[in-house]
Amino acid sequence: MDKSFEKYQKRRLRSSYFSVIISIALVLFLVGILGLIVLKTNSITKHFKEKVAITVFLKDDANNDDIKILQAELKKAEYTKSVTFISKSVAAKKYSEEIGENFLDFLGENPLKDAIDVSLKSDFVTPEKMMEIENQLKIRSIVAEVSYDKPLIELLTKNITRLSFWMLLFSGLFTLIAVVLINSSIRLSVYSKRFTIKTMQMVGATKGFIRVPFIIQSIKLGVLGALVSITGLLVFIMYVNKMVPEIELLSDYEILGILFSAIIALGILITWISTFFATQRFLNLRTDELYY
Repeated sequence: MDKSFEKYQKRRLRSSYFSVIISIALVLFLVGILGLIVLKTNSITKHFKEKVAITVFLKDDANNDDIKILQAELKKAEYTKSVTFISKSVAAKKYSEEIGENFLDFLGENPLKDAIDVSLKSDFVTPEKMMEIENQLKIRSIVAEVSYDKPLIELLTKNITRLSFWMLLFSGLFTLIAVVLINSSIRLSVYSKRFTIKTMQMVGATKGFIRVPFIIQSIKLGVLGALVSITGLLVFIMYVNKMVPEIELLSDYEILGILFSAIIALGILITWISTFFATQRFLNLRTDELYY
């Protein structure tokens, strides 16, 4: 009879641990997907921002030495990602290819100007900063005009700000849900051992001595749940990467490293805090209150 009861208790304990691991894994899997979207959104945003360029049109009387000096200064500027010089002859050739005919045959001369395309770093792609850059360039004696798509920059900045706000809001909401769900699973696991906790306390064990094994066990479950969720995320990422290879999920090792580390840390942190307060609750209960 004792052996049968002992086997039943072990099966029940394993089932309880398994339920906690699955609960943690599912919650962290959903949080991981959201985290991946947030991290990749920043990467995609940066990619599109760095496609923005300012075109500096040069005066016809600008000499080569002055142009080279300006190019050198632009390359050293803190806002510059890359600098490309486009002569007016190259620009005319590209424009002719675009329209399908040589417009120089009609005009007789090339009305275009030499230009320098300045690709900006993502941090400087805002209406205010680009206006400052434009004003700095306009005062140069060889600069005829500075051009960039102002409405596009304003729209891009506005939408990115809005998207960042909603992503931050959803991240906070999902993290809160994760804490609540994992906390509930841990509390149920500790609840099943409430009589053991009280028995240890009655024979003289300190609260810290009683609490430590539960915390260690919960952290182990949290790590296992995090590893299961990471496995699921890897399968999900491989599938998405296969379907949409352009977003390059698997090749971004930095983002994946941050994401997986955050999932493990979150699994450990939530289980540790939840177990601490769950055991504290039962340690403070009177014996007769354990039955309710």
